Amino acid sequence: MTMAQSSTQTVSIENDKSSKDVPWYSKDMTSQLGAPARDLLERYSKIPADEVETHIYSVRDEAWQVFPYPCIGQFRFLDLGISLNPNYETVLERLKTGKENFLDLGCCFGQDLRKLAADGAPSENLYGVDLRPEFFDMGYKLFRDRELLNANFIVADLFDSNSDLHSLNGKVDIISAGSFLHLFNYEGQIDACKVIVRLLRETAEGSVLIGRQVGSSEAGEVVHHSNPGQSLFRHNSNSFKKMWEEVGGQTPSGLSKWKNMWKHQMSEKRIIGVILSCVSLHLRCSEMLESRMACVVYA
Repeated sequence: MTMAQSSTQTVSIENDKSSKDVPWYSKDMTSQLGAPARDLLERYSKIPADEVETHIYSVRDEAWQVFPYPCIGQFRFLDLGISLNPNYETVLERLKTGKENFLDLGCCFGQDLRKLAADGAPSENLYGVDLRPEFFDMGYKLFRDRELLNANFIVADLFDSNSDLHSLNGKVDIISAGSFLHLFNYEGQIDACKVIVRLLRETAEGSVLIGRQVGSSEAGEVVHHSNPGQSLFRHNSNSFKKMWEEVGGQTPSGLSKWKNMWKHQMSEKRIIGVILSCVSLHLRCSEMLESRMACVVYA
């Protein structure tokens, strides 16, 4: 799950930037601390059960002073989104072989990387990228694993061609873009997807993109409520398909011919399992779009 905003979409809060008097600061974590997150903190981090909640509140409030983003205020770092993805077990089994790697775009505290590591993925093959190095430090504080986790954390802007992230171009087997693309407008999402394609490895097995985004039955631009100077684009299944076709036409690596295998379940709240396959690169991308609150704050 990504939590950070893009460099042009940083949360803007008038006056006191760490004020708790905003809609996206939750005083109670009860609805966010589910069994998976509690289990991870108790089993992986070895935090006593009666200390878990106090520990989370302490880390959250320390993080809030640095970056008062909705995802921090609403404890979204407790949402182990990757484990909810219908492809999670497949991803985990591929990683357990030790032959493939995994990149989490907008990894925030690296909670999904910890979930994978706790479930048996070699942590040295796990990569997390975000704009803010403070996120990584807060992740170590939250999970108390500075000496245990061997994951690779990269401070980078996805759109900076000179960043360290691009040393991974063509070398990544599995990418997670959880709650990430919806941080951008349509043009920004096109640019982000082209970067993602460049990062993925060309293999016979097929590289994989998984994730989830805030969606809408009516695709279009919406106001970025925590940063009114920016807009966001929310997709439905048709616009999401169209975007990837556009990405294919703009990517100079044989992606102009796409084989589409679109499978989705439409409901009021989610579009799940949208799958896209590219014959020329054997690239399989799957996305789960959810019309629910993640890092986006509704008016």
